[in-house]
Amino acid sequence: MDSTDQQDHPPRIRNIIALGILVIAVGVVFYHIVENLSWVDAIYFSVITLMTIGYGDITPQTEIGKIFTTVYVLIGIGILAGIVNYLIKRAAIEKIAHRHKKNHHKE
Repeated sequence: MDSTDQQDHPPRIRNIIALGILVIAVGVVFYHIVENLSWVDAIYFSVITLMTIGYGDITPQTEIGKIFTTVYVLIGIGILAGIVNYLIKRAAIEKIAHRHKKNHHKE
């Protein structure tokens, strides 16, 4: 892809990755500060919560933690699903474009 192709498909991949990291980071900071989880436990809980695994070994103990987690799941899963959807679509478009370019050069 040249630079014009990348401009036609915003947001760029680094922005998407940054958004995913930001969503997890917000949860990590919140759980560390409000729920008094260690940094490792806060990362672990944020990731398993947004991946909908939810082992149940760590749960929010405060009312604000429970409210935050409810909103965090609804927003975070939506954002992560959007990221995955974008990446899958982008890969499919690039594959089709590559196939088209390859077939075009044969003619």
